[in-house]
Amino acid sequence: MKKILTTAAAVAIAASAAHAQDVTLRIQTHYASEHPSGVLAAQFADDVQVMSGGEIAIEMFYSSSVVATTETFDAAINGILDCDMTGGAYQTGKNPAFQFVGDIMGGYDTPWQQISWLYYGGGYDAAQELYNAQGMQLIGWWLYGQESLSSSKPLAGPDDLKGWKFRSPPGLETEIFTEMGATPIVMDFTEIFTALETGIIDGADASGLYNNVGLGLYDIVSHATYPGFHSMPSDHLACNQAVWDGLSEKHQRIIDTAMQKLTLHTALSNEKKNAEAAAELQAKGVTLHNWSAKDRADFRKAAQTSWDRWAEKTPEAAALVASHREYLTALGLIAE
Repeated sequence: MKKILTTAAAVAIAASAAHAQDVTLRIQTHYASEHPSGVLAAQFADDVQVMSGGEIAIEMFYSSSVVATTETFDAAINGILDCDMTGGAYQTGKNPAFQFVGDIMGGYDTPWQQISWLYYGGGYDAAQELYNAQGMQLIGWWLYGQESLSSSKPLAGPDDLKGWKFRSPPGLETEIFTEMGATPIVMDFTEIFTALETGIIDGADASGLYNNVGLGLYDIVSHATYPGFHSMPSDHLACNQAVWDGLSEKHQRIIDTAMQKLTLHTALSNEKKNAEAAAELQAKGVTLHNWSAKDRADFRKAAQTSWDRWAEKTPEAAALVASHREYLTALGLIAE
């Protein structure tokens, strides 16, 4: 009887300890649940829950349903949420260095190169210092590849940017394109369609080729850059550092592994969708402009001028710019 009672007590203690490890993470993404990226985010949540044997439950909030997209990071810092699945570029107001983990602008040619910087170019440690200073932990990236510029005029090379009026997000991009002679106009994403129809702008930086088709942009304009060269935004998974540190190593590894799967499939699925969209658009008479290596190098050179100005803003920005430049040089994308 004594052995039975001792065994029962040990089982009860073990069960209690296992239960104490169970955790629920509240995560917000700006993507809608039906958006392809929202579907992939749901798969990430399911992977974590299944691999953890139900020890980790993820409560995913879509379409920025808890707080505004730009406020998601702060909501995770302050405990309203546990993790942020938007993007670092929204946090440049905290530190301009976030630009270089959110959208490097004119940096890498492919998502694989950019992901390689994170894991094999010293990027993870360099970026982690930036996140930790805000009380957050960077877990990983998910990026869909190069964005395409849409235009009513040809965009065959740098010369075509001179005087080109286009919708641009604020910040670093406006500086780079101004340097190239273009006229970036900052406007809300929702205003693009009407601005193109009325001729207020000649084109737009909106998203990747596949997403631009879904927006109906090529019902109005008949030119696009593809593959793109100017912008490859990376969304992140970043968690409250205290929450992350409170997880067991087992749970941390499960989340990290699921995030790397999300990274892979985001890039793979969008590469396929963009290729299909390119074939569809060419069949409809839309001209796709693939810039030469020299033209891409010219754009990257102009981008670096703006990078250097941003590097002067904070030591963290300077460190990230230096890290990217070193790795881009190692990849042969920047001449020594």
